[in-house]
Amino acid sequence: MVAELFFIYDSHCPWSYTATPLVKAIKQAFPDIELHLWHCARYEGDEQIGSKTLDQAEQDSNTVFTPEYKHQLKNAADSTIAANLLAWVANKMPSDALSLLSAIQKQHFEQGNPLKVADDFDDIITQFKLSAPAKVLKHDKFTKDAEFVLGYIEEIQEVIGTKAIPALLLAVNDDLILLNHNLYLKDPSAIVEAVKLELAK
Repeated sequence: MVAELFFIYDSHCPWSYTATPLVKAIKQAFPDIELHLWHCARYEGDEQIGSKTLDQAEQDSNTVFTPEYKHQLKNAADSTIAANLLAWVANKMPSDALSLLSAIQKQHFEQGNPLKVADDFDDIITQFKLSAPAKVLKHDKFTKDAEFVLGYIEEIQEVIGTKAIPALLLAVNDDLILLNHNLYLKDPSAIVEAVKLELAK
């Protein structure tokens, strides 16, 4: 049996932040599942995230958004560099991709780092000892790695019939199952049982 998990997300999306613990729970319970983290680059500096979105995300999950994060919401979110960096790491060091995503989300959603320009990533670059090429840290252009990911996302969104993010998909052999992540946001461990059932079919 071949099993893969696809997580379509944006590093700056509050709902993606609430869903990341589900990905971690699945990966911890099933370490042999091949994980694909696909950043969809939803935010490109032209849209603000509103308080209604945060209120709903907090209500539906165990997440509490910090004052530091809420303070920087007056500026439009831009996840371009994060998309480039995560695509580069997923290609070069896939085993570090989930840890890097978690670190980026911690910086953004807990510490209020906007992560919009290259200097915002200094601590993360140091923490992970990354030697990313300069093109990865450009905020005005996607790298080829990131563009490939966007192409994959477009193809799979046509298959599942939705562009909504985040999206969690489990592929087992030739079957593709869209997991209803909304059911598990308050109890990430419960999604493990749902995945067990799908793997047992």
